[in-house]
Amino acid sequence: MESRRYFMHLAYNGAPFFGWQIQPNHPSVQETLERGLSLLLHCDRIPITGCGRTDTGVHSSCYYAHFDLPEGVSIGDCDQFTDKFNNFLSSDIVIFRIFPVNGRAHARFDAIERTYQYFITIRKDPFLAPLRYFSYRKPDVAKMNEAAALLLRHEDFTSFSKVHTQVNNFICHVTKAEWTERGHELVFTITANRFLRNMVRAVVGTLLEVGLGKMSVEEFGQVIAQRDRCAAGISMPAQALFLTDVRYPWAEMLAIE
Repeated sequence: MESRRYFMHLAYNGAPFFGWQIQPNHPSVQETLERGLSLLLHCDRIPITGCGRTDTGVHSSCYYAHFDLPEGVSIGDCDQFTDKFNNFLSSDIVIFRIFPVNGRAHARFDAIERTYQYFITIRKDPFLAPLRYFSYRKPDVAKMNEAAALLLRHEDFTSFSKVHTQVNNFICHVTKAEWTERGHELVFTITANRFLRNMVRAVVGTLLEVGLGKMSVEEFGQVIAQRDRCAAGISMPAQALFLTDVRYPWAEMLAIE
């Protein structure tokens, strides 16, 4: 049977949007894509399900979403339709590929893990400013990595989540959390099966306190254990945060029924 479900692999600059999810009276990536898809296919609004929420101003260099085509509607050749869709969209969004998947494949629930990166520059650069956080002092990367390693030993990240959020639990399985130096930039990479709202920005803000000598590695561990958002550091600005990878069990998902 021909698949009616399609995956969309895309990227977007989050600066002009109030996050991925549709917001009343505010532009979002989801709303932009749904409106464009319906206009191009000359049909009613087609719901698009994303692999997760990104907050206002957060970017994604690797994002996946899925949609189901109504009966009687066809996109034809996927590559040609992708080109047509890209010509319709502004430069803030690019679609890399649209492809058919198993009807049970789900962009959010089938994701095995996600990776975020946060970028800090220690050299003032007017061209990078919209996509980086500028630190006047270079933090101690070794200390931040020592503290970041503690994240892999814990599962409850209440201390780094927004207080009022609709989740059943605050359990996340972090498999990677490390800082790397790239010239004048410091890049924090964190991988987990799921993330809480505001989690990465709060983790980075707290790790930066360790790097700047405002908090010890031991105190960072205590912050995690307290499960109290007030114990953690500030939430870092959104413009330097990117969702950079999402992994799926592709063999199962591409098997069309």
